[in-house]
Amino acid sequence: MTETIENLRDFNYYQLSKAVNKTVVLAEYIWIDGTGESLRSKTKVYQTPIKTIEDLEWWTYDGSSTDQAVTRFSEIYLKPVRLIKDPFRGDPHILVLCETYLPDKKTPARYNFRWIANQIMEQAKDHKPWFGIEQEYFLLKRTGTTHLWPLGWPTGGFPYPQGRYYCSIGERNNFGRALAEAHLRACLNAGIKIAGLNAEVAPSQWEFQIGIAEGIEIGDHMWLARYILERIGEEFGIDINYDPKPILGDWNGSGAHCNYSTVTTRSEGGYRFIVDKLMPILKENHLEMIKLYGQKNELRLTGRHETGKYDQFTWGDGSRGCSVRVPIITKEQGQGYFEDRRPAANIDPYLVSAALVDVTCLNGEHLKQLNSIFEDSLKPLGQQIFQQQKEQFQQQSQ
Repeated sequence: MTETIENLRDFNYYQLSKAVNKTVVLAEYIWIDGTGESLRSKTKVYQTPIKTIEDLEWWTYDGSSTDQAVTRFSEIYLKPVRLIKDPFRGDPHILVLCETYLPDKKTPARYNFRWIANQIMEQAKDHKPWFGIEQEYFLLKRTGTTHLWPLGWPTGGFPYPQGRYYCSIGERNNFGRALAEAHLRACLNAGIKIAGLNAEVAPSQWEFQIGIAEGIEIGDHMWLARYILERIGEEFGIDINYDPKPILGDWNGSGAHCNYSTVTTRSEGGYRFIVDKLMPILKENHLEMIKLYGQKNELRLTGRHETGKYDQFTWGDGSRGCSVRVPIITKEQGQGYFEDRRPAANIDPYLVSAALVDVTCLNGEHLKQLNSIFEDSLKPLGQQIFQQQKEQFQQQSQ
């Protein structure tokens, strides 16, 4: 790297003793906060072994501090839904992904989309939807007290044009490999379904891939991989950025291309099914689906820098300038998967995977509901709470 990485920190200041590791399990509860893009976490100490998700208790946190509740009614419940090994503390300690709920334990909290995605996946489970998501991101370094700039870029200036950085090697081309490599290894140690990594087109831009994952797994493993990446960013003093277009101008934006297949597309005749059946369906639902594919995605989907246009649906065999790419190998073999290139890096993977399954397997019967739930989360918190209270009052009156 051309810059000295400052504030390098070691999470294990004090190693846990063997005696502690035999009697205590530290569970790091993780959840999506009221931004819909950031994660929060806190630690619960268990004095008993944790073997399955059923061994974990529901817990609460202060939702008024995460933009999910008001102070006078601030309790939000955490429902454990998936656990993996903790790559930072080591065995027997765990990371616990959670859904968030209001005090009735039934009403999903703001930006909890997993519940509806899980319903859609269960309804379509016979289709065996498989996913692989390519998560792009930028590494940003603080240049003062408030300003961030890509790692390795001249302070307040720009590096050589794009072209030399994709899958690059060498100190003059590659910035941040140590962090990306640490992330890969930590994910593997944790049991995340990570498939690989590479340096991306813009300098200091990277990508990791999650998959193959079936159904709800893709969202769970993506969020947990993001959590691990953010934690490693803390150690390196580097900010992880998922904005669709963090640097305006002649630089690539960041996407989360979604590779998708079903048992039908993976079977004989799958290519023709993709082309003749699925592409027309995706085109018909493009404007509704694109709403779920990341905020400010219109800045990225310009028809340039390996993208299609935001308001137009296009597809092509092997094309990276379209909304959807059908890989050449899928065409050659007559079966396989397609790549939805529309999703931005800041997507909620539950929404995107659910929308794809709903439109291609369930005739889009939940697409309006997905958009409605998402739009409700975008509303200011006070307006959202008023609507929830109004609905609860109407239910009680009935």
